[in-house]
Amino acid sequence: MKIGPAQVTGFLRDPGPCRVVLLYGDDAGMIRDRAEMLVRAVAGSLDDPFLVAELPREQIGSLPDEAASMSLTGGRRVVRVRDATDAATDAVRTILKSRAPALVVLEAPSIATRSRLRTALEDAPDGAAIGCYPEEGRALEATIRGTLTAAGVRVDPDALSWLTAQLGADRASTRSELEKLALYVGPNGRVDLDSAMACVGDLAGLSLDDALFAATTGDVTTADRALELAMAEGAGSVQVLRAGLGHIQKLHRARLAMEEQGLTAADAMKTVRPPVFYRKTAAFARSLMLWPLPALTAALAGLAEAERGCKRTGWPDEALCRNTVLALARRAAVVARR
Repeated sequence: MKIGPAQVTGFLRDPGPCRVVLLYGDDAGMIRDRAEMLVRAVAGSLDDPFLVAELPREQIGSLPDEAASMSLTGGRRVVRVRDATDAATDAVRTILKSRAPALVVLEAPSIATRSRLRTALEDAPDGAAIGCYPEEGRALEATIRGTLTAAGVRVDPDALSWLTAQLGADRASTRSELEKLALYVGPNGRVDLDSAMACVGDLAGLSLDDALFAATTGDVTTADRALELAMAEGAGSVQVLRAGLGHIQKLHRARLAMEEQGLTAADAMKTVRPPVFYRKTAAFARSLMLWPLPALTAALAGLAEAERGCKRTGWPDEALCRNTVLALARRAAVVARR
C-alpha cells in the first residue's frame, strides 16, 4: 500500500501488521529519521541486539531468513537495510508470501520512480511505500514549529518565516539546526529573528544533493561545505559516492539524448528518471553544458573506483570520498572559466 502524507505520522508510530516498509525519495535525512522512528516503535530502541538487525545490501539474499528469525527474548524483531535497491525485490516478494514475523525496513534514497520494489510494496496489503521529499511551505513551517515547541521554545512569526526560507533541504540538518537554536535561547525561551539569524548557519540549507550539483557546476566552495555538512550529519563515504554515481548517471543519460537524438538540454532533462527536482533544473542544465560524454564516462569510472577503495580495510575512506567529489568540482570549474 502507498502511505499518503496525512497517514505517515500515525503509521510510523504503529505500523501494525505491515511486514515490509520502503522509504524512498530525495530527502536522505528524512528517510533515516523515519526508519529510526519505525525501529523504535516496534523494537523499543535502535540497538537492541536481540530485536534489531542491520543487513548489508550485499547480503540481501538472506533477507527472508532474517525476517523469519524469532527473538530469543520475545517481542517483534526489525531488520533494517540501508541503501536498498531493486535487487531486494525477489527477497521482499518471498517475505510477503511467507509468515515471517519481523518488520523489514528498507531505506532507498536513490531508487527509481518506476522501481519494481516500490511497485511490489505499493500493491501488497502487508507492504508499504512512503515517499520522503524535502519539505517546504506550510509543511516545513509545521515541522519547525513542532520541533521547537517540543523543545519548550516559542518562535516569533518573522523568525519562523526566515527559518522556513533557510531550512528544509534535508530533515537531519534541519533538526540539527533547530536543536542548536533551542539550546541557544534556552528552556522556555523565545526565538526571535535576531537569535535565528545569529544561530542558524549558512550551511543549514545545504544537503548531499547540493554538494553533488555544486560539484558538477564547478562551485568548489559550496561542494566542499555541503559535503562537510552531509558527512557530519551521518552520510557515509560509500553512500556519498553511490549518490554521486546516480547523479552522474542522470547527466550521462541526458547528455546521450542530446548527442544521439539532437535534443536541447531542457528536453533531454525531461527524459531522465527519476525526474530532476524542479529547484535543481537550472543547475542540471548548466552541468550538461560543462560535461561532455567522455568526461562523464571518466567521472563514473572514478567514482566506482573510489567506492571500491572505500571498502578496502585501512584506506582513508573519508579523504578518498572528499577528494573524488572535489575533483569533479575542480574539473567543472576549469571548464566554466574557459
